[in-house]
Amino acid sequence: MEYRTKTYIAGDWTGDQDAISKLYEWKNNSKLILDFVDAHEYTQASDDDLFCSIKSSLRKRLNVSKTFVLIVGKQTKLLTKGSCQFCKSYSSYHTRCYRDYSVDYRSYIEYECQMAIKDYNDGLLKRIVIIYNYANVDKSKCPDCITNYGKHIVMYYHGKDGKDYWNYSEIKEALS
Repeated sequence: MEYRTKTYIAGDWTGDQDAISKLYEWKNNSKLILDFVDAHEYTQASDDDLFCSIKSSLRKRLNVSKTFVLIVGKQTKLLTKGSCQFCKSYSSYHTRCYRDYSVDYRSYIEYECQMAIKDYNDGLLKRIVIIYNYANVDKSKCPDCITNYGKHIVMYYHGKDGKDYWNYSEIKEALS
């Protein structure tokens, strides 16, 4: 068993790329102190892999993580990618796919959240941080299974001058 030292980032990698990129920008900025070891560097899965093998890779990444971060945006709760019914090996007539794997209707996001909750409840995961790609926390956008877990914070806030500012200090504190 490996030590859990990494940070696992989940989210809509197409719709919320701005927020995800900002976390990595802060991590790579030598003047800032947001430091985390990215679980995605541990093992890779390509989009061409079967959904079940991608989920296996996601599980391996989570197994070495102490922090689970979910970026919540407009589409996060609605994402279906990763659900077996959209896989080329899916058979609606059987409980197992054509490759003899059990059928899992959870999206990647649902799978990641449920595995994080399990690990957190088992004392294996130190923290869950849910960052809303908004200026307010809107739990109706968050996957239902994880709305009552972790620290919920915003990615940016509206300043008194009417401008939007990244919420670096609160995010840094939540990840520390």
